Amino acid sequence: MRTAIFPTDYSSLDEIREFVGQAAAEAGFDSRSVYAIQLAADEACSNIIEHAYGEASEGKIECTCSLTDTDLVIILRDYGVPFDLDSVPAPNLSPDLEKRKIGGLGVYLMRKLMDEVTFETSPEFGNVLTMKKHRKKADE
Repeated sequence: MRTAIFPTDYSSLDEIREFVGQAAAEAGFDSRSVYAIQLAADEACSNIIEHAYGEASEGKIECTCSLTDTDLVIILRDYGVPFDLDSVPAPNLSPDLEKRKIGGLGVYLMRKLMDEVTFETSPEFGNVLTMKKHRKKADE
């Protein structure tokens, strides 16, 4: 298990992607899966920066990557404004790209790229986003 704390600034996203990517590579994921995991973490952290902290630049994102027998687990913790993951509607993907509004795909991408995405919040423990990516078994 490894944990790092990053400032809630968009300039931290490169370091977060690197941190998560290294954990994914060490867990045995191929380069395509590593990229997907990094993208999911990037989307999650962008949402934390924009929505949980907004104008406040004093926040932190705690990122923990751990392995179980079956999963790479990424836990992102912050103490910003709580958020209801289930309240986010599925995006309308039918219009042409030129006609779609910008943004609004972060939660959708996290759910598509990862195998499990859950969110909990409490005054004591803050906001905790947990994302899991299943590891392939040796015989697969």
